Amino acid sequence: MTILCNRNYVKPEMNKLLKNVEYSLKDSNIEIHYLDANFPFIDKFPLLPHLSHNDGKKIDLSLIYESENGKISNEQKSVSGYGNFVEPRNNEFNQIEKCLNSGYFQYDYPKYLTLGKINPELKFSENGTKKLIESILVQSNIGKIFIEPHLKNRLKLKNNKIRYHGCRAVRHDDHIHIQLK
Repeated sequence: MTILCNRNYVKPEMNKLLKNVEYSLKDSNIEIHYLDANFPFIDKFPLLPHLSHNDGKKIDLSLIYESENGKISNEQKSVSGYGNFVEPRNNEFNQIEKCLNSGYFQYDYPKYLTLGKINPELKFSENGTKKLIESILVQSNIGKIFIEPHLKNRLKLKNNKIRYHGCRAVRHDDHIHIQLK
């Protein structure tokens, strides 16, 4: 889908980072699924819904899912990869509710971008997603990773490169946003 929409362009440094991550995961069943990168023709020209994806240094990746018996799957939960959220548990801080209650209506916007939900038997893979994120974090040129605070806590990720993106963006419990330094 990203290729058809001409949104699969990244800087060579990002391409190298992704290849390094892919190589580090070669002995696992985890594959990287790219969701949205950059429009190729004009630098600093963002396309909705991603206003920050305008320089080839940012890309969204799919979360990792698994079957009910814990086998890693390379399928997604929606056609687009967006809009199928991993909701906060009752004992976790609910940043989504805080943003929506503060008037940031766009925070929930990706729910309209699924293009259809698929693979209902799959569930969020905590181990697989953590392994993917940890493989990204060891890359020397990674600048930031955006995921929701409840996922950062649930996955016990402590790295200061994992940040909260703010209420003005959209929620990041359906995908991982990474960007170069």
